[in-house]
Amino acid sequence: MLRIVLLLAVVLVLIVLVPRLLSHSAAPSEGSSAPEFTLPSQDGSSVSLKDYLGKWVILYFYPKDQTPGCSREAHNFQVDQPKYAEKNAVVLGVSLDSVDSHKKFCTKEGLNFKLLADTDHKVTDSYGSLTNLGVVKFAARHTFLIDPTGKIAKVYTSVDPLKHSAEVLTELDALQKSEAGNR
Repeated sequence: MLRIVLLLAVVLVLIVLVPRLLSHSAAPSEGSSAPEFTLPSQDGSSVSLKDYLGKWVILYFYPKDQTPGCSREAHNFQVDQPKYAEKNAVVLGVSLDSVDSHKKFCTKEGLNFKLLADTDHKVTDSYGSLTNLGVVKFAARHTFLIDPTGKIAKVYTSVDPLKHSAEVLTELDALQKSEAGNR
């Protein structure tokens, strides 16, 4: 009898949770145009993707300000800021947290790149990065490397926050060398 009850509980959980976990939109594919957006940053200014035409954009989505993995990932992007600047690239972080939360996170972690507040979840969803567990929603840890023309050059849906910035820099270097070789 206990086995039947446990089996029914497992089936019920699967019926309820699996559709919610899979309810986010598909991520845009490599080679497609990056979805346009305008979001507020930690300093209250509006940031749009079109503001960065002519630059490489590392658009990374992360679950929550001031959590261990997100802090480590942000710290690594911060440490690598000079390397991104050398490569004509800008880092933009996005989560569902508020502008105020981002401001506190940047102050605590010493971050000087833009963190964008997607409180209505629309941008995160348009990039296929919204995880919806019913009452709890958060951004999945995804990154989109966007080329200077606004096309998605690389999509990362499996991210190790400890190594991710170095991984993105390596890919960016390869893409820029390939681009230079095609001229």
